[in-house]
Amino acid sequence: MKFAVIQFPGSNCDQDCIAALNGMAGLRAEYVWHKETSVDGFDAIVLPGGFSYGDYLRCGAIARFFSDHAKRGGFGAKWEIGYRYL
Repeated sequence: MKFAVIQFPGSNCDQDCIAALNGMAGLRAEYVWHKETSVDGFDAIVLPGGFSYGDYLRCGAIARFFSDHAKRGGFGAKWEIGYRYL
């Protein structure tokens, strides 16, 4: 299973997510910059925390990644309190 770990300026725990996922057999994770227009080719999306960037600035980007991916049957996870925006 291939995971996209979305990076925003000020993201936190993104390195932990990559290390944890890549440390499990059969899983592979890669960073995807938040300005990318597609997460095609990934089975799941992980959105790490990002208080230093301000979750209130990322609502549209978060929703875009999840809604487009979910329409194609993909999975997603959001770390920390920012999940409330989904």
